[in-house]
Amino acid sequence: MAEEINLETTILGGGCFWCIEAVFSELQGVQKAVSGYSGGKNDNPTYEQICSGKTGHAEVVQVTFNPKIVSFKEILEVFFTIHDPTTLNRQGNDVGTQYRSVIYYHLDEQKAIAQKTIKELEKSAKWSSPVITELSPFEKFFEAEAYHQNYFKLNASQPYCRVVIEPKVNKFKKLYFNQLK
Repeated sequence: MAEEINLETTILGGGCFWCIEAVFSELQGVQKAVSGYSGGKNDNPTYEQICSGKTGHAEVVQVTFNPKIVSFKEILEVFFTIHDPTTLNRQGNDVGTQYRSVIYYHLDEQKAIAQKTIKELEKSAKWSSPVITELSPFEKFFEAEAYHQNYFKLNASQPYCRVVIEPKVNKFKKLYFNQLK
């Protein structure tokens, strides 16, 4: 009899969702990485609406993973490697509340692991500024428009992909080469 696989889900935001999705789609144990919006007040927001910064949504990626292959702690380690969790509402040239660093947890255990991981990061002094990643319970996730899904894979030659996303993906692949799909 086949063993039942209990997948977990988390929602992560750390700047442009194209960057986060590109990395997590390559991580062993991740079943799906879907770009979308979370944390705002409007149902079914559009990209144009969230770009205004007025809806309260963040660009996020819904990461569905097998915790027997990749733990939530490992998911967070990758997450904190590929973005700067010390900048408020900004990642590089992407500025606005939609680009905030955020973890929307689904389980109390995820919340505890995230709190512990953030404390460890702050003690490590990896950054000279404090970690300001928002940690909130999951409420709603809205999948982004189809053209945002698998954006890096489908548009790798675009200037934004080459200049912003590709270096993050390459850094991830170098640091986590033994955990690639």
